[in-house]
Amino acid sequence: MNVYKACGVLLFFTFLLPIVKSKDQLSSRACEDLGFTGLALCSDCNTLAEYVKDQELVSDCLKCCTEDSDDSISKITYSGAIIEVCMRKLVFYPEIVGFIEEEKGQFPTVKVQYLFNSPPKLIMLDDEGQHKETIRIDNWKREHVLQFLKEKVKPTSAI
Repeated sequence: MNVYKACGVLLFFTFLLPIVKSKDQLSSRACEDLGFTGLALCSDCNTLAEYVKDQELVSDCLKCCTEDSDDSISKITYSGAIIEVCMRKLVFYPEIVGFIEEEKGQFPTVKVQYLFNSPPKLIMLDDEGQHKETIRIDNWKREHVLQFLKEKVKPTSAI
């Protein structure tokens, strides 16, 4: 009887638990709509939790992330980024304006692009200048944008 219970428990953890976990994962489209496409690794969600004290936001992040692989020593980094925002909507985003005016100079590979009706977002670029990830930053504070770019944008690369 104990052998059967052990087999049942083993089957649960082997087959059913991953199915339950997968229900917690959101589709890539749903994640993009929430603004989490650039936070590919779950460790990024943990970093987000340090700066943003919104449990629901962190929970959504964790539903969109990929577990950090043991064989990847470094996190994903990018060669540059574009801050895309609607110039007319900038008045609603003083933190983004503050970053653009006072902090952006620290990042020569980060450009600002004004696009009509676009919410504030970071478009992360690869070595060829191609768009790799898009991250909505509507509610980010200036220091969060600064910290994120310090961690994610290679400091000496040029686009």
